[in-house]
Amino acid sequence: MISGGLAAVLLAGCGSEDQIWPFESKDRMVVGMSDGILATDPAAGYDPGTWLLFNNVFQSLLSFPPGGSIPVPEAAEECGFSDGSKTYTCTLRDGLKFSNGHSLTSADVKYSFDRAIKINDPSGPAPLLSTISSISTPDDKTVVFRLKVPDATFPSKIASGAGSIVDRRVYPKDKLLKGGKTVGSGPYKLDSIDKSKADFSVYSGYRGTAEVKNSGVTLKLFQGDQKALRTALEEGDVDIAYRGLTAKTIAALDTSPTAEKDGLDVVQGSSAEVQHMVFNVSDPVVGKLAVRKAIAYLVDRYALVSEVYQSTATPLYSIVPVGITGHGNSFFNTYGDSPQPKKAKDVLKEAGITDKVRITLWSTPSRYGPATDDELQTIADQLNESGLFDASMRSVPFNEYEKGIAEGKYGVYVKGWVPDYPDPDNFTQPFFGKGNVLSNNYENSDITKQIIPQTSSMTDRSNTRTPFIKLQDIVARQLPLLPLWQGKQYAVAKENVRGLQNCLDTSTVFRFWELSTAD
Repeated sequence: MISGGLAAVLLAGCGSEDQIWPFESKDRMVVGMSDGILATDPAAGYDPGTWLLFNNVFQSLLSFPPGGSIPVPEAAEECGFSDGSKTYTCTLRDGLKFSNGHSLTSADVKYSFDRAIKINDPSGPAPLLSTISSISTPDDKTVVFRLKVPDATFPSKIASGAGSIVDRRVYPKDKLLKGGKTVGSGPYKLDSIDKSKADFSVYSGYRGTAEVKNSGVTLKLFQGDQKALRTALEEGDVDIAYRGLTAKTIAALDTSPTAEKDGLDVVQGSSAEVQHMVFNVSDPVVGKLAVRKAIAYLVDRYALVSEVYQSTATPLYSIVPVGITGHGNSFFNTYGDSPQPKKAKDVLKEAGITDKVRITLWSTPSRYGPATDDELQTIADQLNESGLFDASMRSVPFNEYEKGIAEGKYGVYVKGWVPDYPDPDNFTQPFFGKGNVLSNNYENSDITKQIIPQTSSMTDRSNTRTPFIKLQDIVARQLPLLPLWQGKQYAVAKENVRGLQNCLDTSTVFRFWELSTAD
C-alpha cells in the first residue's frame, strides 16, 4: 500500500480542492433501508446505518475508492509512514471548510481523534484507534500520528467512519453533541433527522475527491420493518431499497417475470460480510476437538446458502473472505466441500465417542437477520441426519444471547461480522487472543504473538498473504470456529437509477454522491 522510505506517500486521487462539483442530475434521490441511525456523533456510532451517515457527511483523511480496498487521500493531500510504520504523517488539502463556514485545520483532526478516544463511548469507534500514542500538529496543514506499535492497517482504520473529522468549536471535547445536529466537511449536510427519515443536501463548499451527481438524498428509515420497505419500493415511494430486504424477497424480485415490467432492477455487489459458527473450546462437549471436527465434516454449506438464503450468499471456507488479501480455502482443504459422515464417525470413534453427541445450537434472529434461526435449525438437522448427533436449536433475544455467551453458557453459537475496513487484519485480530469478540476461550500464541504482530508491521499488504494463510491453516486444524457463508450485497432500484454498482463493494461505503437518474 505504501512504498518504502521515510517520505513514502499516498498521492491524491481525482478531483481538485479548487473545484465545486456541478450537478449532472437535479433529481433528489430517495433511499430506503430497514436499519435505523443510532447516532449522529462520530464518537458514538459503530453500526451500519450510522456509518452510512458518517461516510457522507464527514470527511476522513483518507477514503476507499469505489471497488478498492487501498485507501486514498480525501481531506488529506498526501499521507505516509516513517519510523518503521510507527509514525504516520498527513498533509491537508488547501481550503477545507466545515459546512458552517469554519476552516478545517490540523487542530480539528487532532481534536477529533483525541475526543473519540477520551469519550470512549461503548458504542463508539475508540477501539479502532487504540494504537495511537500521541498526535501533534506542527502547522495548520500537518498532522503527525505516533503509534504505540507498528500498525500498517492504520490508514484503513482512519479511512473508515472512525476517522470522521469534526469541528472543534462545535463538538464538546468530553461528551457527545446532542440533538441530532452534525457539522462536517463531506459532500452532504444533514438537514434533519428523526426515526422515520433523514434529509441530506449537497454541501457546495466540499473539497475532496467525490463527484456529486444528484441534488440531495432523502434516507427513509424503516426500523426493521422489511415488509414496509418492500411495499415502499413496489409503490414507488423510494428509488432504492438498500439493506433490509429479505433473501426471499431479493430472490423473488430477481427472478420475477414482472420485475422488468414494474421497472425494478436488482443490483448485486460484492460484500465482505461473513458468518461463523463459534465453538466454546472450554465447553464440556464441543471442547473436545473430535466433536468439532465431526461437525466440520457434516455441515453442508451449499444447502444453507441455497435453501435458507436463496443463493444470496456463498459458501465460505476461509476466515478471510473472497476479495480480501489473504483469502484461502483452509477449511475446504481440511474438511471438503460436502458432508462426509464416514470421516465424522471415524474421528468420533478414534476419540472414544460412540454415543450420539447431544448439543444445542444457539441463535438470535434480532441481530443477524430473520433467517438465522432457520440456518441453525438446518445445521441441527444436518447433524442429526448423520445419526451421530442429537442436536437442537434454541433462539433467544440478543441481550440474553450476548449475556449467555459472556458467561460461557453456550457451547455452539453464531456470530456475524461486517468489517470496519477491508483488510485481513479486521477478520483475524478481533477473533483471537484474550478478550476476543467471539468470547470462546480460544487463544493460540503463534497467532497472537507472531502472526498478528508480524502482519501489523507490513505496509505492503499484498505481502501478508502467506502469514494469513498460515493463520487460517492453524485455525482449521484447531477449530475454534467454522466459517459458514460470505454475503453478497444487494440493492433493488427503479430501472432509471444509475451509480449503484459504485456503492456496493467490500469497503461497505454506500456513496450517496454516485447516485443519479437517467433522463
